[in-house]
Amino acid sequence: MSKRIALGVDIGGTGIKAAPVDLKTGEFTEERYRIPTPDPATPEAVAKTVAKCIARFEPGRKTAVGVAFPGVIQDGVVKTAANVDESWIGTNLRTIIRDYSGHDVYVLNDADAAGFGEHHFGAAHGRDGSVLMTTLGTGIGTALIVNGELVPNLEMGHILIDGEDAEHMAAESARDRLGLDWEGWTANLQKYYSEMERLLWPDLIIVGGGVSKSHHMFLPHLTLRAPIVPAELRNGAGIVGAAAFAHEAFERDEAKRKAEKKKAAKAEKKAHERH
Repeated sequence: MSKRIALGVDIGGTGIKAAPVDLKTGEFTEERYRIPTPDPATPEAVAKTVAKCIARFEPGRKTAVGVAFPGVIQDGVVKTAANVDESWIGTNLRTIIRDYSGHDVYVLNDADAAGFGEHHFGAAHGRDGSVLMTTLGTGIGTALIVNGELVPNLEMGHILIDGEDAEHMAAESARDRLGLDWEGWTANLQKYYSEMERLLWPDLIIVGGGVSKSHHMFLPHLTLRAPIVPAELRNGAGIVGAAAFAHEAFERDEAKRKAEKKKAAKAEKKAHERH
């Protein structure tokens, strides 16, 4: 893969998807590869599946690989696991995937990845102010981008509405689980997004996840202050964002390594001159 391509992997509740991404356009350079998420979705089972996705595209050592995960990630460690096995909590996601794939990776929350992708290549591109990214799927993922800066690990899918976890009544999965038609589900979404506006006052709301392809069935029926639009990258936002995030992190690490190497060489030269 060339330097302008990075690999993105998106771990979801039902599927693990991957694709190489053109970092200039945000487009996939090869067809997306998908493997069903293991059940139970334990660290070892998921890491093995992610390794298969990475191996499918044979990235070189200099190819940045980003992995998006449905939970809070701090310093590479999983802190929450609402839609995967609880044994993930406390697991170093970056380390276990590197161990199984043999390739270093950069990791982040899946909604953060989607927001990162939409900011770089999608509906939030070039937007100032506060942008709320939401992904409606097995759960509700949320990301906040303020004047181009990502606020990580925003877990606003778990706020309480009418005494209930919001994603239990407003995630896309709730439509089937509760037997709701589009009108009934939209009523739940109205409650959720009205609460988001009350708490966050976003200038723009973006809706991603698989259901975003059917945005015409619910978005026009929501009444909100802020514009609410479908993710331009649709369900590929997480893959694109993970790839773009990994590329930027890889470039920072490379620059840091070069600076440290240069500093060490300078120190060695001075020591040699003294003797």
